[in-house]
Amino acid sequence: MITDTSHNLSPSKSTQYKKEDVLVIIPAYNEQEAILSTVSKVMSAGYDCVVINDGSTDYTLDICRDVNIPVLNLSVNLGIGGAVQTGHRYAREHGYAVDIQFDGDGQHDVSSIPALVASIETGADLVVGSRFVDKSKSSFQSTGLRRAGIKWLSAVIKLMTGYKIMDVTSGFRACNTNAINLFCKHYPSDYPEPESIVEALKAGLEVAEVSATMHERQGGASSIKAFSSIYYMLKVTISVILQGLTRGK
Repeated sequence: MITDTSHNLSPSKSTQYKKEDVLVIIPAYNEQEAILSTVSKVMSAGYDCVVINDGSTDYTLDICRDVNIPVLNLSVNLGIGGAVQTGHRYAREHGYAVDIQFDGDGQHDVSSIPALVASIETGADLVVGSRFVDKSKSSFQSTGLRRAGIKWLSAVIKLMTGYKIMDVTSGFRACNTNAINLFCKHYPSDYPEPESIVEALKAGLEVAEVSATMHERQGGASSIKAFSSIYYMLKVTISVILQGLTRGK
């Protein structure tokens, strides 16, 4: 059973998408340990995918090219925001109706993609795959410090927008063409997941959160360390407040 906490959804006729309508975007920075396994699982499930190699200094790009994985190579590291926006632009240029942001480190489970697409089909523009809607589905819940930060940012977003999203830092998410077009024009840089939720709500898009299975990363290292987590929370908190204050203007 899919648990769906939808926000700002208006009744609309359900649209059914085929797998060929869906593109899986895999941003990757130094993911040589997990990228082949990640892509193999996505392709085995029947989805098109593209890896956005975000200026990796390891063998991520070589691995993709050696086995003919579709890959866009960014010659310099743009960060997760720039890599994801590149994927959105690729999806729009190639006519996909839905795109899925999917980490290259093995954290996300391809079995949860249908739940995200189903929420798009029933009216959402942006769908966040969540570890916290149904905690029994995810073996990985992150550290206590990170969970505390996520709860704080969730509360700030609720305060400023009126909508509660529990897993605000999740990089597992789906967009329809409304969200794709929005994010092709502008997508927050640095650590953009919470900021892009506010951006979508500010633009009047319909945002939903569904349960998703996640695991510990298979390789590489998180971009958010102990010190940068403090910086991250301060930066995103200020950004969310400023976006919330200007919402609807």
